[in-house]
Amino acid sequence: MSLSKTEITEIRHKLMKFFNREVQIALVAIVGVVVLFFGLQFLKGLSLFSDEDVYYVSFDDISGLSASSAVYADGYKVGVVKDIVYDYGRRGNIVAEIGLDKNLRLPKGSTAEIESDMLGNVKINLMLANNPVERVAVGDTIRGGKASGMLGKAADMIPTIERMLPKLDSIMARLNVLLADPAVENSLHNVDEITSNLTTTTAQLNTLVAGLNKRVPGMMAKADGILDNTGKLTKNLSELDVAATMARVDATLENVRQMTDKLNSNEGTLGLLMRDPSLYNNLNSTVKSADSLMIDLRQHPKRYVHFSVFGRKDK
Repeated sequence: MSLSKTEITEIRHKLMKFFNREVQIALVAIVGVVVLFFGLQFLKGLSLFSDEDVYYVSFDDISGLSASSAVYADGYKVGVVKDIVYDYGRRGNIVAEIGLDKNLRLPKGSTAEIESDMLGNVKINLMLANNPVERVAVGDTIRGGKASGMLGKAADMIPTIERMLPKLDSIMARLNVLLADPAVENSLHNVDEITSNLTTTTAQLNTLVAGLNKRVPGMMAKADGILDNTGKLTKNLSELDVAATMARVDATLENVRQMTDKLNSNEGTLGLLMRDPSLYNNLNSTVKSADSLMIDLRQHPKRYVHFSVFGRKDK
């Protein structure tokens, strides 16, 4: 069934009357509200279109946890807090609704902890149990608690620090007394002198080592020469006919022995001189007579030497 041109124009006029300015403003407002809602959900970190499994966590104290807080497992973000329900009739019963990735299977026995950092950001850490068989059913509730974190650990240390403060004061007082002692200042001065002496000694040792390093090549060359000479001497000794040499030494010793035997006997002049006293006495007497003759010759030379101008006279 086809519409005539007149009918089409009439329908257009009716639509224009229906979509007047007020209707257009209303439609824009509705669209704006929808966009604003989804934008706020997105900014909160809530998943708009993804499929999630919902679980519940019961806490006694949520310590600033709020909707859109992140949920982590092993340091990886696996979901967000969707809502928090506080039981006004029973104190200490707070339930947080969390949406977790469908790929995560929550082992039975797992717990949750609220953790705060230094900047005040709050998150939930899932403490996954080691139970590969049983799983927490979707929609069930797990137990939650509060992790101490850095601030909690610091708070736990405060009593210990308070007990240590008096001891620290006493130690500081003793240190002040010790540092005020002139002996400490003298010791520090001595330490400075020792350090200076060590520096000087180190410089001298460096100079000595440098000199030794320069001399080492020459010393090594000399040592090599000595070793070469030693090798040559060893070679010569190895080539020496030891048996023949010892035979010659034995012959020489035998000759010395024979000569000694002759000296000890009465044979030969030296033997007679050494063994015959009369020969010694005669020789001694002859030497004395010669000595007397020489003395008389020096004292009376004319008795023994005659000079004549006219020749020798016949007696």
